[in-house]
Amino acid sequence: MDMSGAKWHKSTRSGSNGGSCVEVADNLPGVVLVRDTKDREGGMLQFAPEAWQSFVTFAKTR
Repeated sequence: MDMSGAKWHKSTRSGSNGGSCVEVADNLPGVVLVRDTKDREGGMLQFAPEAWQSFVTFAKTR
């Protein structure tokens, strides 16, 4: 899959001090990508959009 068109955005829960930050790209068809802002070249996690939405819904309840 070509991921060069991924549009990354930083989590609204990430701090502004450069610490524990994640970025999400949810603009590609059929996949949501997640990476660490401190190591952008270190790899990324891939989720099906339904699985990502389930995670986000669960996280909002905690």
